Amino acid sequence: MRIYNIVLYKLMKLYTRRQVIFAAGISSVVVFIFSFFVLPRIVKPVRPISGDAEKQQAASVSSDNGTAEILQKSPAESFTVANNSVTYTQDELQNIAVYEKCNEAVVNINTQVTGINWFLEPVVEDGGSGSGSIIDNKGYVITNVHVIDNATKIYISLSDGTQYEGKVVGTDTESDIAILKFTPPSGTVLKTIPFGDSRILKVGQKAIAIGNPFGLERTMTTGIISGLGRPIQNSNNTIIRNMIQTDTAINPGNSGGPLLDTSGRMIGINTMIYSSSGNSAGVGFAVPAETAQRVASDLIQYGRVNRGTIQFVPVQLNSSIADYANLDISSGVLVSEVTKNGNAAAAGIRGGTQAVRYGTRNPQIIYLGGDIITAIDSIKVASLADYYSALESKKPGDVVTITVHRARRDISLKVTLAETSGT
Repeated sequence: MRIYNIVLYKLMKLYTRRQVIFAAGISSVVVFIFSFFVLPRIVKPVRPISGDAEKQQAASVSSDNGTAEILQKSPAESFTVANNSVTYTQDELQNIAVYEKCNEAVVNINTQVTGINWFLEPVVEDGGSGSGSIIDNKGYVITNVHVIDNATKIYISLSDGTQYEGKVVGTDTESDIAILKFTPPSGTVLKTIPFGDSRILKVGQKAIAIGNPFGLERTMTTGIISGLGRPIQNSNNTIIRNMIQTDTAINPGNSGGPLLDTSGRMIGINTMIYSSSGNSAGVGFAVPAETAQRVASDLIQYGRVNRGTIQFVPVQLNSSIADYANLDISSGVLVSEVTKNGNAAAAGIRGGTQAVRYGTRNPQIIYLGGDIITAIDSIKVASLADYYSALESKKPGDVVTITVHRARRDISLKVTLAETSGT
């Protein structure tokens, strides 16, 4: 132990107090010089990117071997927002303007129907759904007949979520147009969609649809008018003439909704699609606004469409009747009987004289030997659907040219249309 103490004492005696203080001072100076002058030249710190550096995607430094190394930005620095303004194309602005102008006037229509349960008791069931447009601030809505077909209850939902029970004002199966009405609270201001002029439409013109496909309320799709003047037969076997064809996406639930131009005017009522799957296949059809406006006016005023008519009993001509009667044509509308003192008789149209029983399940008496109507105002009439379609836009008092086939030759006759009987 004594030897250890002697050695420690010897070592401690190697430096004096003044030498220790001097050595400590020299060390502090060396550390200061190294920290503030030498170290920054060896390591360059990576600073946050700001100012002009925001345009850079990485910062580069030189390594000891001269190779450039890329320093990626941190996740927090990866995205920057230049400003809060958004630029839209002219087409987008057009779409936005039409939607904002019209979407609140598009309604969702849901129906209930009466069914029969297992105990043969009547029960209320969910029916179909579709779309419609408010066309009057009194609460009148235009839609398709097939949207409300067989409905016992009709509910009309507005854009603000309110729902009203609607009543049927009138329906017209020949154009597939129906008018409904709901009663909003007093003081309510309804958004409406004005009718446009479907007579001046052009193929290639932009078309916009707003509706409720698959229950997705107020969905907007765009496309073009891809065809005009299409005669299309609907599910009721009625031919609707001058239909608008469009590639605007129309799906189940769009029926009854508006087809719009770029000014937000209703140029058609979306009615049907051509598809094997039931979904949009790029071919949809709309009843032209010219027809819809005329029909809607009559339905609101009279509860029915006041069309001109020819007063006779029509029979669809077919090959069986043609063979039996030894006729030289097998299509057209056979004049079975003319109404006494009616407009058909006054125009010289002749009815049949040979009574025959026609039909198997529900046989009826028809008369052969009369005229066969083959055209109305140059519109070919090959069936009853063609006949009613040709008269769809005619009013009582209008004069039409009827082509009849008589004794194996064609004859033209002028007929002044009468008012349709009934309510």
